[in-house]
Amino acid sequence: MPDPRNNRIDYIEVPVRDIEASKAFFRALCGWEFTDWGPDYASFNDGRVDGGFRRATTTAVTDEGSVLIVLYFDDLDATVERVEELGGKITKPVFSFPGGRRFHFTDPSGNEFAVWSEEK
Repeated sequence: MPDPRNNRIDYIEVPVRDIEASKAFFRALCGWEFTDWGPDYASFNDGRVDGGFRRATTTAVTDEGSVLIVLYFDDLDATVERVEELGGKITKPVFSFPGGRRFHFTDPSGNEFAVWSEEK
């Protein structure tokens, strides 16, 4: 039987300036749990994809050529409010595209993410 990981994205690593702040933000927003691997690294699993936060002075921003990580939430408007409550900054307000709506935000470390939802 072939390995189900073959030919798939297996791991996403995100640079963060403040690992504890990033962990707290994504724990509250997404419910992610983390495993610490020393002071400069923490891994997570979102239920489908594994990833990690590594301490860095850089950020992942699309205007600087970074890949965009896009999350899915059923209630886009409530997610905008929650991101702001948790200290995230909305960088592109909600907009429509064929098949749904989305917005972009930066996390406490300044990394850009997007959230999308299907049209209701």
